[in-house]
Amino acid sequence: MSDPALLSLAQAAQAVRAGRLSPDELTHASRARIECWQPRLNAFVALASEDRAPGPGALSGVPLAHKDMFYRAGRVSSCGSKILRDSVASETSTALARLDQAGAQDIGRLNMSEFAYGPTGHNEHWGDCCNPWNADYITGGSSSGAGAAVAARLVFGALGSDTGGSVRLPAAACGVSGLKTTWGRVSRHGAMPLSASLDTIGPLARTAEDCALMLGAIAGHDARDPLCAREPVPDYAALLGERASLKIALSSAWIERDADPEVAAATLAAAAVLRASGATLVEVPPPDVDALSTQCMVVMQSEASAQHARWMRERPGDYSSAVRARLEAGYAIPATVYLEALRARAAWLERFCATTLAGADLYLLPGLAIRVPTRAQTGPQGGAGMPRLLAEVTRLTRWVNYLGVPALVVPCGFDSSGLPISVQFVGRPFAEARLLAAGHAFQRETDWHQRVPV
Repeated sequence: MSDPALLSLAQAAQAVRAGRLSPDELTHASRARIECWQPRLNAFVALASEDRAPGPGALSGVPLAHKDMFYRAGRVSSCGSKILRDSVASETSTALARLDQAGAQDIGRLNMSEFAYGPTGHNEHWGDCCNPWNADYITGGSSSGAGAAVAARLVFGALGSDTGGSVRLPAAACGVSGLKTTWGRVSRHGAMPLSASLDTIGPLARTAEDCALMLGAIAGHDARDPLCAREPVPDYAALLGERASLKIALSSAWIERDADPEVAAATLAAAAVLRASGATLVEVPPPDVDALSTQCMVVMQSEASAQHARWMRERPGDYSSAVRARLEAGYAIPATVYLEALRARAAWLERFCATTLAGADLYLLPGLAIRVPTRAQTGPQGGAGMPRLLAEVTRLTRWVNYLGVPALVVPCGFDSSGLPISVQFVGRPFAEARLLAAGHAFQRETDWHQRVPV
């Protein structure tokens, strides 16, 4: 067999169940690639010193690693920060515990933007995470190490968090599949909070099928997260083939007008692939992504600043300048503006479902409207245009968090600089199965997800 690390998560799990590969062989393959790639990527902040004996389950023996904000009892979780650099967790997050129950191996902690509050992957405390396709470019954030590690085939999947795009942006920039789950679909117990009204947990993996397997392991009610939903958990993997009647809404003219030409062409080509495979395309007016993104920022900044109020009083110098500035901005938002943004949320969601998705299962648009920018363009020395560029990075992701709905990003091409281009599917609350079916249908007809950086 060729390098086992190049298998998808689904293929690796099946190989273990069939006895064609052992968990030790998978872990050895992952660790060999980590040794080779880590100096180039800085994707990991720590590797597990030893591997647990895998238990039975759908993911038995498959090596995973996770954003360094999921607590495991007795282990450090730095949350990408200086403040928590040596903080040892006293409990294990529900999401990690459920992956343990599914038999997965947790082989390390992955780099991330400081306190999950940055869209690029820059980190002053732990060093920037670099894009596997070209280290001069961003990975996307804040689940930067997750995107880079999965794309470079260091692990078969990873957990990330998504408050304004932090699963989907690394998936888009690194060319992997990333699922932002419905708000409340996955327990946040034992994961670092940023904005309680927006925070979600979801997988980054090589394929939509892989994301379905991981979601099936971690989804479901948890009494320890009071905002966790009681919706039943379907068999996401078993529903991947349900694509015959898929109806997809999109705004072609808006995509051509608002996205980079290369991004627009790849996104519309992805829609054409789905139409050829049996989906029906429905042209609709675009949702007001800019107004929704503004509402998202009001909620995020208000809640994040409140979350960090004590440390901002006592240890402001221990934050990077960028994160400190974002937190300071939140203190200027009046309570009435914050509460109005929360009050209006239900009406905006109803409008999206009743208009944009009136005759469709999902809405299709780019993951990133622009081509992946460089670390220099988006870093501290980015110049006067840097804030506007950062706003463009998150323009097509934040609105989804405000609505609380699920979204899936999958790769759909490469630009003329050799960086990935992605397509994004957005659905109704708890419609992850339909999004994953669309992603799976697209990946059955294309091979973008099989491209591997060298």
